[in-house]
Amino acid sequence: MRAFFTFLLIAALVVGGWLAWALYLPLTPYRLTFVLLHPGYSTRRIAAELKSAGVIRSTTAFVLWHRLHHKHSLKAGEYLFDKTATSLDVHERLVRGDVFVHTVVIPEGFNKFEIAQAIQDAGLGSSQDFLRVVESQTGLIADLAPEATSLEGYLFPNTYEFTRTQTLEEMAAAMVKQFRQVAREIGLTSDSQKTVTLASIIEKETAAPEERPMVASVYGNRLAKKVPLQADPSVIYAELLQGAYTGALHHQDMQFPSAYNTYVHAGLPPGPIGNPGKISLEAAMHPADTPYLYFVSDGNSHHRFARSLEEHNRNVAEYRKAVARR
Repeated sequence: MRAFFTFLLIAALVVGGWLAWALYLPLTPYRLTFVLLHPGYSTRRIAAELKSAGVIRSTTAFVLWHRLHHKHSLKAGEYLFDKTATSLDVHERLVRGDVFVHTVVIPEGFNKFEIAQAIQDAGLGSSQDFLRVVESQTGLIADLAPEATSLEGYLFPNTYEFTRTQTLEEMAAAMVKQFRQVAREIGLTSDSQKTVTLASIIEKETAAPEERPMVASVYGNRLAKKVPLQADPSVIYAELLQGAYTGALHHQDMQFPSAYNTYVHAGLPPGPIGNPGKISLEAAMHPADTPYLYFVSDGNSHHRFARSLEEHNRNVAEYRKAVARR
């Protein structure tokens, strides 16, 4: 009998020592380590992934500890391990759902191609897959732009934090949701496609917020007179859609055959050419009251506005002189 109890004591000490080693002894990852735990993974699968990544010492000990604390579920997601930690620390992180997020910065004016590249650069999916989502999920904006062929214009510029367990559809929906929130704030009506299209051109034409209502007035005046808008960014977008943009515009590009080319076609293009921010949307809704029909860069991040072609040509000459002096 004494031998039996001695055996039990030794066994308890061995098991206790093993558990102490497996659960309480800190472990340092060999390198910056990411572990992606998908929804639906069992506790044993999670433990196996952590063990394989060198984050915990024992799959069995981790599972045993979790079963003793089964009131708390382990959260799916991508986790970054870059510091010394015990298995208990790791378990606590998974209970909290302390997942790694990928920050995606979408500047004002980015078009769908640039946003798709930003998604890919963040490691969240391929640009081509995101473009397919943008072009197939138009139901998200059916009330805002019933004839839209993509989500272009409604992927609101912002800083987003996404996880790798989110789908590309969910990411696009988050951007559209942000657009809707801003639209409500500024009183944008449900029939918004023309406003968003104009705002997207304004966004591309000037980086100076104070100039945007004036740029909006120029295009509003040209629309009223039924003369072509002659917006260079629309030509760039037309070529981007067909994979023909070379990085610079030349005189012959102004005749590029596309409904988006506002040199060839009067009126607004069929849809937005990028994703405008709040200020450009407001400018499109509330343009300044001016007689201007033309504008050109002044060579110093702003523009010169003109009432007549003669005045505009003088401004163009001044711009060329400024460029030549550099």
